[in-house]
Amino acid sequence: MAKIYIALVDTPGLFAGIIRRVIRQRYIHVAIGLDPQMDEAYSIGRRHPAVPLVAGFEKEEKEKILRVFPSAEYMVCSLECTEEQKKFVVEQLRTAMEERFRYHYAVAGLPFILWKIPFYQKNHFTCSSYIAKLLEEAGICRWEKHFSLVTPRDFMEYEKKTKIFEGSLRELVHSEQRSYAAGQILLHQSEQLSAASERPVYAGASRREVAYEC
Repeated sequence: MAKIYIALVDTPGLFAGIIRRVIRQRYIHVAIGLDPQMDEAYSIGRRHPAVPLVAGFEKEEKEKILRVFPSAEYMVCSLECTEEQKKFVVEQLRTAMEERFRYHYAVAGLPFILWKIPFYQKNHFTCSSYIAKLLEEAGICRWEKHFSLVTPRDFMEYEKKTKIFEGSLRELVHSEQRSYAAGQILLHQSEQLSAASERPVYAGASRREVAYEC
């Protein structure tokens, strides 16, 4: 079995506060990732974290988000899928990234979510409706409503997810940096041991003998 990853995000700000009151939930943004660290993650969201009014399909950059929202909170969850289903998702995400400027945030659809009326304008999505549609097309998730009505709350309440991380974005980024640093140290130690094992057993003694003869 393979896995797809979902990040539920809580960020501060006026616009975020409005969405939070509407959906009555702490987490107001959803991103989809291909790895548990969310190093390769995508969403319909701000093209730049500091500019809320310019939004579309983008690859998420955790460090950039952290600089703008140092108090952001994350919950990362995994969803099981087949290798074929993950391959479909990967292909769709990478194609969308190549055509990212064709995608826009579905501002006009927001009132329809409140009225619970399905609404779809071509290539216009909310963060949750895009991922809901993609996962449904891949056969990974099934929703009891039109994808345009799916909100971050639905992902929060989705029973088949497995939570693998919950905490601050700072903690997520720094834990990854610590893991990378530890990996580099282990790699360096391994290289040293490997180099030592390649030396002749009596290399040290030979050097001493040469010095003595001189």
